[in-house]
Amino acid sequence: MAEVINMPRLSDTMEEGVVAKWLKKVGDKIEEGDILAEIETDKATMEFESFYSGTLLHIGIEEGDGAPVDSLLAIVGEEGEDISSLIDGGSSSEAKSEAKEDKETKEEASSEKEAEAGDEAPEETSGEIPEGVEVVAMPRLSDTMEEGTVASWLKKVGDKVEEGDILAEIETDKATMEFESFYSGTLLHIGIQEGESAPVDAVLAVIGPDGTDVDAVLAAVSGGGAKKGKAAKKESEDKASGKEETKDDSGEKSQSTSDGGRIFASPLAKKMAEDKGIDLSKVKGSGENGRIVKKDIEGYKEEAAPAAPAASESKGQAAAPAAKAMPFVPAGEESVEEVKNSQMRKTIAKRLAESKFTAPHYYLTIEVDMDNAMASRGQINALPDTKVSFNDMVVKACAMALKKHPQVNTSWKGDTTVYNHHVHVGVAVAVEEGLVVPVVRFTDQMTLSQIGAQVKELAGKARNKKLTPQEMEGSTFTVSNLGMFGIQEFTSIINQPNSAILSVGSIVQKPVVKNGQIVVGNTMKVTLACDHRTVDGATGAQFLQTLQHYLENPVTMLA
Repeated sequence: MAEVINMPRLSDTMEEGVVAKWLKKVGDKIEEGDILAEIETDKATMEFESFYSGTLLHIGIEEGDGAPVDSLLAIVGEEGEDISSLIDGGSSSEAKSEAKEDKETKEEASSEKEAEAGDEAPEETSGEIPEGVEVVAMPRLSDTMEEGTVASWLKKVGDKVEEGDILAEIETDKATMEFESFYSGTLLHIGIQEGESAPVDAVLAVIGPDGTDVDAVLAAVSGGGAKKGKAAKKESEDKASGKEETKDDSGEKSQSTSDGGRIFASPLAKKMAEDKGIDLSKVKGSGENGRIVKKDIEGYKEEAAPAAPAASESKGQAAAPAAKAMPFVPAGEESVEEVKNSQMRKTIAKRLAESKFTAPHYYLTIEVDMDNAMASRGQINALPDTKVSFNDMVVKACAMALKKHPQVNTSWKGDTTVYNHHVHVGVAVAVEEGLVVPVVRFTDQMTLSQIGAQVKELAGKARNKKLTPQEMEGSTFTVSNLGMFGIQEFTSIINQPNSAILSVGSIVQKPVVKNGQIVVGNTMKVTLACDHRTVDGATGAQFLQTLQHYLENPVTMLA
């Protein structure tokens, strides 16, 4: 029996997912535990396993497309099995029949109302769309789309249009998609110009025979008395929604030409080129009439490597004439680029904005003498198979200080404050698309070497996008360290529901006063950001005093 696989909720904050890559294709045999696809969540790109064995019968979300949690992702079953009812949402033929009858009843009622209205206002309903003329409305290309923007027109007024030709590229709230014509004829009118936006169902274009009075057609549509025009628009929507599911596949096969410098490529090829930083103008398309498709982008990577020496040689030749002194003349072209935000980046923005604008932040900074810490670290790392970083020492010191100051190890819940009796320290890790915070659990019970090994493993997973949601949840305190970048002091935004976050700067060698004498010392600044709803200033200061004591006397952390 066929099994429906829905878009999984791979993190606690995930509302929708994007299929980054399918590792199986329709018709492939699948065993339980096989990796079906890589899915981009709001936090990371994760591998998604199949919980069933059988044949992959249907793919509901193509590569690069996003969909809400619980949307139809795939269907696995026996080869040749009828899955039409599952794709349609599991409705029975009886239910479809009832729906059809209900629809006919509504249409009859609507017809009667229109007829009655026609008797009362004959002038308004007298306009009728001529035979063979079709009004194309702005389609609803995604389930959440409310308006669309015409990114570019591929046809102009007066052009002959065949059914299946690409009329325009339309930008929705999720992606830029190619919109096909479902009619043949001449493009008589363009209702929405390039770069303009309009709500769903607005007049996008008019297609029909040459010589048609377009003004009369538009007047009939705006007058609301053209039943035929409404039916045509509805048919356009039905066809658009019916073809949306297979648009990515058909996009790679559809016709493409290069006219006036315009480059045509499938939506998937565009996304892959954007992700890899490939200039589409340099890619030779292998699709119909030179259209750039997925395999062209994949193959271009191999061709780009040998081209590098040629490029450097060209640079060398170009450098020779530049040796002559030439007066500088300001010239150039202003340009900007808009890059679509990933799910991770949008979620980071949302969560940090919520934290900054809801939690009253305040900041406390101290300077720590790191001479003893440096000496202790040298002795520890001299042991066989042992490697401890300064960050590991900071994480350990924070965990022990949290046990002495439980008020800092809390979460604000409105009517209550949650006191965490366990210590789970989150360690901020920078990745290509933003920031993730893997969690070291029961940190206070771990040794320095155990913390070091755990942080190294989690950071590696984060950079390879292999972290699981469980490894990023449940922190009670967070440490963010930018010391390795030479940053001496900074402030962080609290990682809610934590009550505090520690910002760690670099170790700086400078003159310090010890026992009344100026000597060379090594110091490090740390800044504690606190949520004033749960942590008062005195409590935060006492926490930093304890933290400073542990870092300046590392042997006390081993007791």
